[in-house]
Amino acid sequence: MEDSAHPKRSVTVADVAKAAKVSKATAARVLGGYGVVSAKITDQVMAAAAALEYRPNELARSMSTGRSGIIGVVVGDIENAFFSLAVRGISDAARLAGFNVIIANSGEELDAEKSAVDLLIGKRVDGLIVTPARCDSIDHLQHVRRAGVPLVLFDRAIPELDVDAVTGDDRDAAITATRYLTGQGHRRLAYVSAMDAEDDGLTDIARISNSAVRERVEGFVSVLTEAGLPNPLHYVRLGATNQQQTDGVIKRLLSDSAAPTALLASDSLVGLRIFKSLQSLGLSIPKDVSMISFLDADWTSVTVPPITIVDQRVYEMGKLAGERLIARIERTPLAVERLRVSTSLVVRGSVATIGR
Repeated sequence: MEDSAHPKRSVTVADVAKAAKVSKATAARVLGGYGVVSAKITDQVMAAAAALEYRPNELARSMSTGRSGIIGVVVGDIENAFFSLAVRGISDAARLAGFNVIIANSGEELDAEKSAVDLLIGKRVDGLIVTPARCDSIDHLQHVRRAGVPLVLFDRAIPELDVDAVTGDDRDAAITATRYLTGQGHRRLAYVSAMDAEDDGLTDIARISNSAVRERVEGFVSVLTEAGLPNPLHYVRLGATNQQQTDGVIKRLLSDSAAPTALLASDSLVGLRIFKSLQSLGLSIPKDVSMISFLDADWTSVTVPPITIVDQRVYEMGKLAGERLIARIERTPLAVERLRVSTSLVVRGSVATIGR
Protein backbone atom coordinates (compact mmCIF):
# COMPACT_ATOMS: atom_id res chain seq x y z
CA MET A 1 0.00 0.00 0.00
CA GLU A 2 1.29 3.46 -0.91
CA ASP A 3 2.26 5.61 2.07
CA SER A 4 -0.03 8.66 1.87
CA ALA A 5 2.52 10.68 3.85
CA HIS A 6 5.01 10.14 1.03
CA PRO A 7 3.11 10.63 -2.22
CA LYS A 8 4.48 9.23 -5.44
CA ARG A 9 7.09 11.45 -7.11
CA SER A 10 6.00 13.11 -10.35
CA VAL A 11 7.29 11.43 -13.49
CA THR A 12 9.78 13.62 -15.36
CA VAL A 13 10.99 13.79 -18.94
CA ALA A 14 14.22 12.17 -17.74
CA ASP A 15 12.23 9.20 -16.42
CA VAL A 16 10.48 8.78 -19.76
CA ALA A 17 13.79 9.06 -21.63
CA LYS A 18 15.37 6.38 -19.44
CA ALA A 19 12.42 4.01 -19.92
CA ALA A 20 12.39 4.59 -23.69
CA LYS A 21 16.19 4.24 -23.92
CA VAL A 22 16.61 7.61 -25.64
CA SER A 23 18.26 10.88 -24.69
CA LYS A 24 16.41 13.42 -22.57
CA ALA A 25 16.52 15.89 -25.49
CA THR A 26 14.85 13.37 -27.81
CA ALA A 27 12.15 12.58 -25.25
CA ALA A 28 11.53 16.30 -24.76
CA ARG A 29 11.11 16.81 -28.52
CA VAL A 30 8.56 14.00 -28.74
CA LEU A 31 6.61 15.04 -25.65
CA GLY A 32 6.74 18.71 -26.58
CA GLY A 33 5.67 18.11 -30.17
CA TYR A 34 8.57 19.94 -31.78
CA GLY A 35 11.60 18.98 -33.85
CA VAL A 36 12.04 15.96 -36.13
CA VAL A 37 11.97 12.47 -34.61
CA SER A 38 11.44 9.16 -36.40
CA ALA A 39 8.12 7.36 -36.09
CA LYS A 40 9.80 4.40 -34.36
CA ILE A 41 11.42 6.58 -31.66
CA THR A 42 8.20 8.57 -31.25
CA ASP A 43 6.28 5.36 -30.60
CA GLN A 44 8.91 4.24 -28.06
CA VAL A 45 8.72 7.52 -26.16
CA MET A 46 4.93 7.70 -26.18
CA ALA A 47 4.65 4.09 -25.00
CA ALA A 48 7.06 4.79 -22.13
CA ALA A 49 5.15 7.96 -21.21
CA ALA A 50 1.86 6.04 -21.13
CA ALA A 51 3.33 3.23 -19.04
CA LEU A 52 4.73 5.71 -16.51
CA GLU A 53 1.53 7.83 -16.55
CA TYR A 54 3.60 10.87 -17.47
CA ARG A 55 1.81 14.21 -17.36
CA PRO A 56 3.43 17.32 -18.82
CA ASN A 57 4.28 20.26 -16.59
CA GLU A 58 2.06 22.91 -18.16
CA LEU A 59 3.92 25.83 -16.58
CA ALA A 60 7.28 24.54 -17.80
CA ARG A 61 5.87 23.93 -21.25
CA SER A 62 4.42 27.43 -21.42
CA MET A 63 7.78 28.87 -20.39
CA SER A 64 9.54 26.98 -23.19
CA THR A 65 6.95 27.40 -25.96
CA GLY A 66 5.47 30.78 -25.03
CA ARG A 67 2.02 29.18 -25.05
CA SER A 68 -0.06 27.74 -22.22
CA GLY A 69 -2.84 26.36 -24.41
CA ILE A 70 -5.32 28.07 -22.08
CA ILE A 71 -7.91 30.78 -22.70
CA GLY A 72 -9.24 32.84 -19.78
CA VAL A 73 -12.91 33.86 -19.69
CA VAL A 74 -14.43 36.37 -17.26
CA VAL A 75 -18.24 36.49 -17.29
CA GLY A 76 -20.70 38.66 -15.42
CA ASP A 77 -22.94 36.07 -13.76
CA ILE A 78 -22.51 32.35 -14.38
CA GLU A 79 -25.95 31.74 -12.79
CA ASN A 80 -27.47 33.60 -15.73
CA ALA A 81 -28.35 31.23 -18.59
CA PHE A 82 -27.02 33.85 -21.01
CA PHE A 83 -23.47 33.39 -19.77
CA SER A 84 -23.79 29.61 -19.40
CA LEU A 85 -24.72 29.33 -23.07
CA ALA A 86 -21.96 31.74 -24.04
CA VAL A 87 -19.33 29.74 -22.14
CA ARG A 88 -20.44 26.58 -23.90
CA GLY A 89 -19.94 28.26 -27.27
CA ILE A 90 -16.52 29.61 -26.24
CA SER A 91 -15.47 26.22 -24.87
CA ASP A 92 -16.52 24.39 -28.03
CA ALA A 93 -14.53 26.79 -30.20
CA ALA A 94 -11.52 26.46 -27.89
CA ARG A 95 -11.63 22.67 -27.81
CA LEU A 96 -11.76 22.44 -31.61
CA ALA A 97 -8.59 24.56 -31.74
CA GLY A 98 -6.80 22.57 -29.02
CA PHE A 99 -7.23 25.07 -26.18
CA ASN A 100 -8.54 24.63 -22.65
CA VAL A 101 -10.65 27.24 -20.85
CA ILE A 102 -10.49 28.71 -17.34
CA ILE A 103 -13.70 30.51 -16.31
CA ALA A 104 -13.98 33.26 -13.70
CA ASN A 105 -17.19 34.88 -12.46
CA SER A 106 -17.15 38.60 -11.64
CA GLY A 107 -20.70 38.83 -10.31
CA GLU A 108 -20.84 42.10 -12.28
CA GLU A 109 -18.47 43.60 -9.67
CA LEU A 110 -15.59 45.67 -11.03
CA ASP A 111 -13.14 44.73 -8.25
CA ALA A 112 -13.88 41.02 -8.73
CA GLU A 113 -13.35 41.43 -12.46
CA LYS A 114 -9.98 43.13 -11.92
CA SER A 115 -8.88 40.33 -9.57
CA ALA A 116 -9.96 37.68 -12.06
CA VAL A 117 -8.08 39.36 -14.90
CA ASP A 118 -4.92 39.64 -12.77
CA LEU A 119 -5.21 35.98 -11.76
CA LEU A 120 -5.62 34.77 -15.33
CA ILE A 121 -2.74 36.90 -16.61
CA GLY A 122 -0.64 35.41 -13.79
CA LYS A 123 -1.53 31.96 -15.07
CA ARG A 124 -0.08 32.95 -18.46
CA VAL A 125 -3.26 32.44 -20.44
CA ASP A 126 -2.83 32.85 -24.18
CA GLY A 127 -5.78 35.24 -24.43
CA LEU A 128 -8.77 36.66 -22.57
CA ILE A 129 -12.49 37.02 -23.23
CA VAL A 130 -14.04 39.50 -20.81
CA THR A 131 -17.57 40.75 -20.21
CA PRO A 132 -16.76 44.15 -18.66
CA ALA A 133 -18.84 45.02 -15.60
CA ARG A 134 -18.42 48.70 -16.44
CA CYS A 135 -17.54 50.29 -19.74
CA ASP A 136 -16.21 53.46 -18.07
CA SER A 137 -13.48 51.88 -15.92
CA ILE A 138 -10.99 50.13 -18.14
CA ASP A 139 -7.47 50.61 -16.73
CA HIS A 140 -7.14 46.87 -16.02
CA LEU A 141 -8.16 46.06 -19.59
CA GLN A 142 -5.71 48.62 -20.95
CA HIS A 143 -3.06 46.78 -18.93
CA VAL A 144 -4.01 43.54 -20.71
CA ARG A 145 -3.48 45.28 -24.04
CA ARG A 146 -0.12 46.74 -22.96
CA ALA A 147 0.97 43.28 -21.79
CA GLY A 148 0.41 42.01 -25.33
CA VAL A 149 -2.27 39.51 -24.31
CA PRO A 150 -4.99 39.12 -26.98
CA LEU A 151 -8.34 40.39 -25.68
CA VAL A 152 -11.90 40.06 -26.97
CA LEU A 153 -14.86 41.70 -25.26
CA PHE A 154 -18.10 39.77 -24.98
CA ASP A 155 -21.65 41.19 -24.87
CA ARG A 156 -20.38 44.73 -24.27
CA ALA A 157 -18.26 47.02 -26.42
CA ILE A 158 -15.72 49.67 -25.39
CA PRO A 159 -14.61 51.62 -28.50
CA GLU A 160 -11.77 53.30 -26.55
CA LEU A 161 -10.01 49.94 -26.12
CA ASP A 162 -9.52 49.23 -29.84
CA VAL A 163 -10.15 45.49 -29.42
CA ASP A 164 -12.64 43.11 -30.98
CA ALA A 165 -16.06 42.86 -29.36
CA VAL A 166 -18.78 40.29 -29.98
CA THR A 167 -22.23 41.54 -29.01
CA GLY A 168 -25.86 41.14 -29.81
CA ASP A 169 -27.63 43.75 -31.90
CA ASP A 170 -29.07 45.12 -28.66
CA ARG A 171 -30.62 48.37 -29.83
CA ASP A 172 -32.36 46.71 -32.77
CA ALA A 173 -33.55 43.85 -30.54
CA ALA A 174 -35.16 46.27 -28.09
CA ILE A 175 -36.74 48.22 -30.93
CA THR A 176 -38.25 45.05 -32.41
CA ALA A 177 -39.65 43.87 -29.06
CA THR A 178 -41.02 47.29 -28.11
CA ARG A 179 -42.61 47.85 -31.52
CA TYR A 180 -44.30 44.48 -31.22
CA LEU A 181 -45.84 45.59 -27.91
CA THR A 182 -47.00 48.95 -29.28
CA GLY A 183 -48.31 47.12 -32.34
CA GLN A 184 -50.50 45.04 -30.01
CA GLY A 185 -52.02 48.24 -28.67
CA HIS A 186 -49.89 48.80 -25.56
CA ARG A 187 -49.20 52.44 -24.72
CA ARG A 188 -47.79 52.08 -21.21
CA LEU A 189 -44.69 49.89 -21.24
CA ALA A 190 -41.83 49.37 -18.80
CA TYR A 191 -38.29 48.08 -19.28
CA VAL A 192 -36.91 46.28 -16.20
CA SER A 193 -33.18 45.60 -15.74
CA ALA A 194 -31.00 43.97 -13.08
CA MET A 195 -28.36 46.66 -13.47
CA ASP A 196 -27.51 47.92 -10.00
CA ALA A 197 -28.56 51.46 -9.14
CA GLU A 198 -29.08 53.69 -6.10
CA ASP A 199 -32.79 53.78 -6.93
CA ASP A 200 -34.86 52.07 -9.60
CA GLY A 201 -35.51 55.20 -11.64
CA LEU A 202 -33.46 56.58 -14.55
CA THR A 203 -33.07 60.22 -15.51
CA ASP A 204 -30.18 60.05 -17.99
CA ILE A 205 -29.37 57.19 -20.38
CA ALA A 206 -25.75 58.35 -20.54
CA ARG A 207 -25.37 57.31 -16.88
CA ILE A 208 -25.68 53.64 -17.83
CA SER A 209 -22.15 52.18 -17.79
CA ASN A 210 -23.13 48.84 -19.36
CA SER A 211 -23.19 49.24 -23.16
CA ALA A 212 -25.65 46.37 -23.72
CA VAL A 213 -28.15 47.80 -21.23
CA ARG A 214 -27.65 51.32 -22.56
CA GLU A 215 -28.33 50.30 -26.16
CA ARG A 216 -31.44 48.34 -25.19
CA VAL A 217 -32.77 51.29 -23.22
CA GLU A 218 -32.02 53.56 -26.19
CA GLY A 219 -34.02 51.24 -28.44
CA PHE A 220 -36.91 51.02 -25.98
CA VAL A 221 -37.05 54.79 -25.46
CA SER A 222 -36.77 55.54 -29.18
CA VAL A 223 -39.92 53.52 -29.95
CA LEU A 224 -41.91 55.18 -27.16
CA THR A 225 -40.71 58.59 -28.34
CA GLU A 226 -41.60 57.98 -32.00
CA ALA A 227 -45.04 56.77 -30.84
CA GLY A 228 -45.52 60.08 -29.03
CA LEU A 229 -45.77 58.45 -25.60
CA PRO A 230 -44.93 60.81 -22.71
CA ASN A 231 -41.96 60.56 -20.34
CA PRO A 232 -40.48 57.26 -21.58
CA LEU A 233 -37.59 57.28 -19.06
CA HIS A 234 -40.14 57.07 -16.26
CA TYR A 235 -40.78 53.50 -17.36
CA VAL A 236 -37.16 52.35 -17.32
CA ARG A 237 -36.57 50.61 -13.99
CA LEU A 238 -33.23 49.34 -12.70
CA GLY A 239 -32.14 47.35 -9.67
CA ALA A 240 -34.04 44.07 -10.17
CA THR A 241 -30.98 42.23 -8.86
CA ASN A 242 -32.80 39.59 -6.80
CA GLN A 243 -36.36 38.43 -6.14
CA GLN A 244 -36.98 40.82 -3.26
CA GLN A 245 -35.73 43.83 -5.22
CA THR A 246 -37.75 42.77 -8.27
CA ASP A 247 -40.91 42.40 -6.17
CA GLY A 248 -40.41 45.99 -5.03
CA VAL A 249 -39.81 47.28 -8.56
CA ILE A 250 -42.93 45.55 -9.91
CA LYS A 251 -45.15 46.68 -7.01
CA ARG A 252 -44.06 50.29 -7.48
CA LEU A 253 -44.64 50.11 -11.23
CA LEU A 254 -48.09 48.59 -10.93
CA SER A 255 -49.18 50.99 -8.19
CA ASP A 256 -48.41 53.95 -10.48
CA SER A 257 -51.42 55.97 -11.58
CA ALA A 258 -50.42 55.11 -15.16
CA ALA A 259 -49.35 51.51 -14.51
CA PRO A 260 -47.78 49.69 -17.47
CA THR A 261 -49.79 47.07 -19.33
CA ALA A 262 -46.64 45.37 -20.64
CA LEU A 263 -43.15 44.65 -19.30
CA LEU A 264 -39.89 44.03 -21.16
CA ALA A 265 -37.35 42.05 -19.09
CA SER A 266 -33.66 42.70 -19.76
CA ASP A 267 -32.67 39.03 -19.40
CA SER A 268 -34.09 35.63 -18.45
CA LEU A 269 -33.24 35.92 -14.74
CA VAL A 270 -35.10 39.22 -14.54
CA GLY A 271 -37.89 37.71 -16.63
CA LEU A 272 -38.29 34.79 -14.23
CA ARG A 273 -38.30 37.14 -11.24
CA ILE A 274 -40.99 39.27 -12.89
CA PHE A 275 -43.02 36.14 -13.63
CA LYS A 276 -42.83 35.15 -9.94
CA SER A 277 -43.67 38.69 -8.80
CA LEU A 278 -46.80 38.79 -10.95
CA GLN A 279 -47.84 35.36 -9.68
CA SER A 280 -47.40 36.44 -6.06
CA LEU A 281 -49.64 39.45 -6.73
CA GLY A 282 -52.32 37.17 -8.16
CA LEU A 283 -51.96 38.69 -11.63
CA SER A 284 -52.45 36.73 -14.83
CA ILE A 285 -50.19 36.88 -17.89
CA PRO A 286 -51.24 38.22 -20.38
CA LYS A 287 -54.77 39.02 -19.12
CA ASP A 288 -53.58 41.51 -16.51
CA VAL A 289 -50.02 42.26 -17.65
CA SER A 290 -48.16 41.27 -20.82
CA MET A 291 -44.43 40.53 -20.88
CA ILE A 292 -41.47 39.79 -23.13
CA SER A 293 -38.07 38.56 -21.95
CA PHE A 294 -34.67 38.68 -23.54
CA LEU A 295 -33.08 35.21 -24.01
CA ASP A 296 -34.70 31.90 -24.89
CA ALA A 297 -34.06 30.26 -21.50
CA ASP A 298 -35.56 26.81 -20.92
CA TRP A 299 -38.20 28.04 -18.48
CA THR A 300 -39.72 30.50 -20.96
CA SER A 301 -41.22 27.77 -23.15
CA VAL A 302 -42.74 25.64 -20.36
CA THR A 303 -44.62 28.27 -18.33
CA VAL A 304 -48.34 28.90 -18.70
CA PRO A 305 -48.48 30.84 -20.87
CA PRO A 306 -45.14 30.37 -22.66
CA ILE A 307 -43.20 33.63 -22.75
CA THR A 308 -42.54 35.65 -25.89
CA ILE A 309 -38.77 36.11 -26.06
CA VAL A 310 -35.92 37.80 -27.89
CA ASP A 311 -33.71 35.00 -29.22
CA GLN A 312 -30.16 36.35 -28.89
CA ARG A 313 -28.33 33.33 -30.41
CA VAL A 314 -26.02 33.36 -27.42
CA TYR A 315 -24.26 30.07 -28.19
CA GLU A 316 -23.30 31.48 -31.59
CA MET A 317 -22.08 34.68 -29.91
CA GLY A 318 -19.85 32.67 -27.58
CA LYS A 319 -18.50 30.49 -30.37
CA LEU A 320 -17.74 33.56 -32.48
CA ALA A 321 -15.92 35.21 -29.55
CA GLY A 322 -13.84 32.07 -29.03
CA GLU A 323 -12.98 31.84 -32.72
CA ARG A 324 -12.05 35.51 -32.84
CA LEU A 325 -9.74 35.24 -29.84
CA ILE A 326 -8.04 32.16 -31.28
CA ALA A 327 -7.49 34.04 -34.54
CA ARG A 328 -5.81 36.82 -32.53
CA ILE A 329 -3.67 34.30 -30.64
CA GLU A 330 -2.61 32.78 -33.97
CA ARG A 331 -1.84 36.30 -35.23
CA THR A 332 -4.28 36.07 -38.12
CA PRO A 333 -4.32 39.51 -39.80
CA LEU A 334 -7.78 40.97 -39.13
CA ALA A 335 -9.15 44.47 -38.71
CA VAL A 336 -10.48 45.26 -35.23
CA GLU A 337 -14.25 44.87 -35.37
CA ARG A 338 -17.42 44.93 -33.34
CA LEU A 339 -19.20 41.78 -34.47
CA ARG A 340 -22.95 42.07 -33.93
CA VAL A 341 -25.00 38.88 -33.89
CA SER A 342 -28.56 39.38 -35.10
CA THR A 343 -31.57 38.58 -32.91
CA SER A 344 -35.16 37.56 -33.59
CA LEU A 345 -38.47 37.82 -31.77
CA VAL A 346 -40.16 34.50 -30.96
CA VAL A 347 -43.86 35.16 -30.40
CA ARG A 348 -45.58 32.86 -27.89
CA GLY A 349 -48.48 33.52 -25.55
CA SER A 350 -47.49 36.22 -23.08
CA VAL A 351 -48.62 39.35 -24.95
CA ALA A 352 -52.26 40.38 -25.14
CA THR A 353 -53.77 42.58 -27.82
CA ILE A 354 -55.54 45.54 -26.24
CA GLY A 355 -57.57 48.56 -27.34
CA ARG A 356 -59.08 46.94 -30.42
